[in-house]
Amino acid sequence: MRAHQIMTRPVITVTPEATIVEAANIMLQKHVSGLPVVDAAGKLVGVVSEGDFIRRSEIGTQRKRGRWLRFILGSGKSASDFVHEHGRKVCEVMTESPLTITEDTALEEIVELMEKNNVKRLPVIRGDKVVGIVSRANLLQAVASLAREVPDPTADDDHIRNRVIDAMEKNDWCPFGLSVIVKDGIVHLSGVVTEERARQAAVVAAETVEGVKEVHDHLCWVDTMSGMYLNSPEDDELAKAS
Repeated sequence: MRAHQIMTRPVITVTPEATIVEAANIMLQKHVSGLPVVDAAGKLVGVVSEGDFIRRSEIGTQRKRGRWLRFILGSGKSASDFVHEHGRKVCEVMTESPLTITEDTALEEIVELMEKNNVKRLPVIRGDKVVGIVSRANLLQAVASLAREVPDPTADDDHIRNRVIDAMEKNDWCPFGLSVIVKDGIVHLSGVVTEERARQAAVVAAETVEGVKEVHDHLCWVDTMSGMYLNSPEDDELAKAS
């Protein structure tokens, strides 16, 4: 399998000039742990993630280094730490020049990149534009949905997946972080909905795509105010039966 077969799209992004408060609220509301940072032309310039909010002055978690260690590291490191801990804009806390992959990158290579570089997500690039993102959650969804080693999907499965995504993306009820996996015409939907009518619409949209034999609902419901979430009824039933 390759990146384009499991990646999340469309991608939720943020600009370098956005405030860290805006970025944090987007991550909370959309139930994502990181955001690609793109400039006015749509070019990827960085990534901001939950890890960038761990060491912050607002919560008193700045790094406290001893005098000797500060001397060894030099004033440049202390200055960088200060900017990261007190900066108000995304460009001041983001990781610049992030690792990226293409739509044809194999899952094995993706996993190796994540492990080697200790990252949880990789933006998918076409040219210099972000067209998707692959996170550890996408890999987990693939494992959970297929539950066994799967050969490369057939062209038909690939076409079905694209048609399912196209049928949803044009609607305002499209689940956030939509992930679609297709094997032998059986569709697995993952992502986040904020009301149950969106869940029903997503399942119906997938069912009406030519070639779809069955649709499995793994869509998670999230309350955007409290952050509370519930698994899909199908996943709850599977959990009770196991």
